[in-house]
Amino acid sequence: MLLVRDELRRVATPGDHALSIGVFDGVHGGHRLLVARMLEEATARGLTGGVVTFHPHPLSVLRPDVPLVYLESLERRVELLREVGADFVAVLQFTSELQQVSAEDFTRLLVEEARMRLLVVGEDFRLGRGGAGTVPVLTEIGREQGFEVLAVPLLPDNDGRERISSTRIRQALAEGRMEEVAALLGRPYAVRGPVVHGEERGRAIGFPTLNIGVSADRALPPNGVYVTRAFVGDRVLDAVTNIGTRPTFNDGTERRVETHLLDFEGDVYGQVVTIELLAMLRPEQKFEGFEALVEQIRRDVTATREWFA
Repeated sequence: MLLVRDELRRVATPGDHALSIGVFDGVHGGHRLLVARMLEEATARGLTGGVVTFHPHPLSVLRPDVPLVYLESLERRVELLREVGADFVAVLQFTSELQQVSAEDFTRLLVEEARMRLLVVGEDFRLGRGGAGTVPVLTEIGREQGFEVLAVPLLPDNDGRERISSTRIRQALAEGRMEEVAALLGRPYAVRGPVVHGEERGRAIGFPTLNIGVSADRALPPNGVYVTRAFVGDRVLDAVTNIGTRPTFNDGTERRVETHLLDFEGDVYGQVVTIELLAMLRPEQKFEGFEALVEQIRRDVTATREWFA
């Protein structure tokens, strides 16, 4: 618990606070609505609004046998929460020790170290050992410890049938439904990483690519070719991106993210590039030779230009 206290002391701004708590993976539309409501209620009460999040994801501690990938990097998650308007974001390391802390002890820590006076959470929120801290339980704890609890209804999608959730976004992403992913997130799905050296085969066949060093714990859509938008420094460029193992070259099983920038020449090695994945053109496939591959790449580039047009 010492690490938790240190982080709260390090980032919490002076004064009394309203807080929202959660993993906030993806910082999707529902997350942003929750934080915006917390900030609105904070302003009405003369409080400062902060967010408490966890890393790694609690599931990685509760279910270490289940592989877990993230919709956003921790760095970008904090950036997005700050962009919504949070005055501070406390990143708490989720450990087996923290897993055993009761809801009462955890909220007491927030009251002592962050002067929490209002807790704004989703209506299905649970906190503490065994998930015992439901909204009604937290409301009772708040009466004893001196904070108010406000439960916000979960945000439905555009047709109002299902609520927006990170699980839904992961499923749509895994199936390559990029337009749906963007609708649920409230923005196109993006990956970010440095441009690293590759074998330069793309350059040899007339379609140079940027090899993007994407973290292994980031969620990616299925192997395939995608219409993308690339952010390179202060430039925004149309692009076509391949995600996969490059079966034509028999490169093994390592997945790579390779982006061909349309109408661009230049050296960007070492720069950090953001790639927005806008639409899936086709699944990855193996070609009989370079000529067939080059012809398909030409068609992919044409399809990408038409998509942007």
